[in-house]
Amino acid sequence: LLYSFFTVLFMHFASISTAQTTDCLHFREQCINAANGCESVWNVVEDVCNISVLGNRCKAEDAIGCNRIIQVLADEYPEFKNCVCTTDDFCSITTLLGKQCGINKDDISIETKLQWSLSALSKQAYTANRTCLDLNKECVEDEICNKQLSLYLKVCSVNKKCNIEECQAALRFFYQNMPFEVAQRITFCDCIEPDESCHRAKELLHGKPCAVTAVPPPSCLSVIHMCEENRLCRKKYTTFRSKCWRHVTKKCYDDEACLETLIKGDMPCSANADCKAAYISNWGTMLRVECTCQNLPPREQPLCKLFHHMLHSKSCFS
Repeated sequence: LLYSFFTVLFMHFASISTAQTTDCLHFREQCINAANGCESVWNVVEDVCNISVLGNRCKAEDAIGCNRIIQVLADEYPEFKNCVCTTDDFCSITTLLGKQCGINKDDISIETKLQWSLSALSKQAYTANRTCLDLNKECVEDEICNKQLSLYLKVCSVNKKCNIEECQAALRFFYQNMPFEVAQRITFCDCIEPDESCHRAKELLHGKPCAVTAVPPPSCLSVIHMCEENRLCRKKYTTFRSKCWRHVTKKCYDDEACLETLIKGDMPCSANADCKAAYISNWGTMLRVECTCQNLPPREQPLCKLFHHMLHSKSCFS
């Protein structure tokens, strides 16, 4: 496997000439058009290092992971060595781009992303209305998907005492590293008939019960407040609101008439790809914990119902 070539490398700042950059662009085009697996590696380079055009400022969130995939590219396709490696065989994204990178550490695993790029499921186009039982079967039969599913289920097993934080982290890792098309299929799967096997598969794929069930269930207002106090959750919630519910402004939160209008109108959201990605990104966070509006005073009910709809209704995507 490609990830077996990894060696730990660190950021290195070097400049490259215009000629080198031109060569890199030429090799990039050859790589994308070749039918030898090079395109798959290059796609991971662009994804992990967060670049789309050579010469742009590198925004790699994981500098070490980014440099690892650059090393793989150079090892597997030596024509890139002049672009990505210095004379002493040190290979890095900054050598490729010739610019300093802004780095934010993240826990996304480059090895896992590379494995997913080799999965047959990552090549399938998204189709709606798939049953969770079918998707569970497809995942189990796919070596890469089954491996990642097994890691997640090992942490969230119904046969052991549930640790909700550990299970959420495992669920988050499962979803955030798989290709978007695969994540869409699994996230939006459902059970058309009252099929017990299908519902059991759906619960497993969607983190139930461990990652989403708290006893007693919190109010949806509490979930939002707790999320806003957590850096990771707050970032995901902000993105989710901006991508899916931009028209739901905080001005409306204190206006009961405004809230009632939104709720009664089954408020629409922007169900585009960015919105779906933001929704999927919530999985494995407290935003997916099943919440309730019961036992709240009447004045808090409208805002609570609004939050419940935003977090748990799939009418937006149907």
